[in-house]
Amino acid sequence: MPWKEHTSMTLRTEFIALARNEDVNLSELARRFGISRKTAYKWLARAKAGQPLSDRSRRPRASPTRTDASLEQVVIALRRSYPTWGGRKLRQVLLDRGHTDVPAPSTITHILRRHGLMPERDAARSQPWQRFEHDAPNDLWQMDFKGTIALGHGRCDPLTVLDDHSRYNLALSAIPDMRSATVQKVLTDTFRRYGLPVRMNMDNGSPWGSPRGHSRGLTVLSIWLVRLGIRVSFSRPAHPQTNGKDERFHRTLAGEVLNGRAFTDRTQLQRAFDHWREIYNTVRPHDSLGLATPSTRYRTSGRAFPSTLAPITYAPDDMVVAVRANGVVPFKGRIVKVSCALRGLPVAFRPDAYNDGCYSLYFAHHHLTRIDLRNAR
Repeated sequence: MPWKEHTSMTLRTEFIALARNEDVNLSELARRFGISRKTAYKWLARAKAGQPLSDRSRRPRASPTRTDASLEQVVIALRRSYPTWGGRKLRQVLLDRGHTDVPAPSTITHILRRHGLMPERDAARSQPWQRFEHDAPNDLWQMDFKGTIALGHGRCDPLTVLDDHSRYNLALSAIPDMRSATVQKVLTDTFRRYGLPVRMNMDNGSPWGSPRGHSRGLTVLSIWLVRLGIRVSFSRPAHPQTNGKDERFHRTLAGEVLNGRAFTDRTQLQRAFDHWREIYNTVRPHDSLGLATPSTRYRTSGRAFPSTLAPITYAPDDMVVAVRANGVVPFKGRIVKVSCALRGLPVAFRPDAYNDGCYSLYFAHHHLTRIDLRNAR
C-alpha cells in the first residue's frame, strides 16, 4: 500500500534506517509502517543504489496515442469559435473538414477541460432526448415565437419555423410584432423558397390560434394556411412540448446567439440571426440526427406556393352552407355556431356513414366539429 502523503519522506528514511539493522524482521517492520513487502524491498534497493527516495514521475516515457499538438490547437480554436459545442459536435466538424486521426469525443472533452474550456457543469447539462420525428421533410413544420427581446431601439418578437424531420430552420425572422399580416409576410417568403408543408403545428396563441370563444381555434392566418392546402394543428394549452423541437431550437438560439449580448436594433439582430442560421443548418452537428447537419436531411417541398388561392370545393354529397356574419349557419332547423373567423366562407356538413343524424362539419379539408342531431340541444 502507498505511504501516507504528509510524512512520506520521513517514514521512508526512518524505515531504511531501521531495516538496515541486523536481525530485523522485515515483514513485521513493513506491516508496522503500513507498506507491503514488495514496497519495502523496492525502497531498500533504491537506498543501496544511492537513488533518491522521492516519488518518481508516473508519466510514461512515450505516449504514442497522445493527440498531436497541432490538432489539439485546432480543437481549441474550434471550441472558441463555437463555445457551446461539446466533444461529439466538435469531432464531427473536424471529420467534415477532412481532418484525419481525429480523437474520440471523450478525448476532445479532456482536451477542452485541460485548457479550461469546458466546465463540469456543461457536461452535466448534456442529456440525450428521445423524440418522435416524422418520416420525411415537410411532413410537419413547427412554428412559434422565441419571446420578446428588448433592443436598444424598440423590441423584437423573433419568429421561428422548424422542419420536424430534419430540424432544418426554415425561418428565423426578427419581426417587430406578432400581428397576422407580419407573420403572413414571413411565411409567404418561406413558402416561396421551400414550398408548402403537409402540416403545420402551432400553439393556441395569437395570431394563428384562438383558444377562447367560438372561433374553433381559427384565425385569419390559420384560415389562410388551410386554404393553401396545409393541415393545421394546435398544441394543447400549457403543453409546449408538443412543439418540442422548436422549443429546443429556441434554447440553442438563446445559448449560442442571445445570452450575454445586447443588440441596438432589429437590423443588427437579424444579421446575427442570418449568420448563426447558416451555421446551425450546415455546420453544427445535431445529436438527434446522428451528428449529421440539418441541411443533409432536408429537401424542399414538391408542393409549390400558388400565386392565387384555389377556390374552396367540397364533395358532391356534402351539404354546403355559407357562414353568416355572426359566425353561425342554419342546418336542418337548427342554428349551429361555427366561427366568426369564417364569416362569408362556405362550410360543409358531411353525413356520417355509420350513424344516422350525425354529421362532420368541415372548412375545406379542416375538420371543425361533429354535429349530432339526435342530441336535443
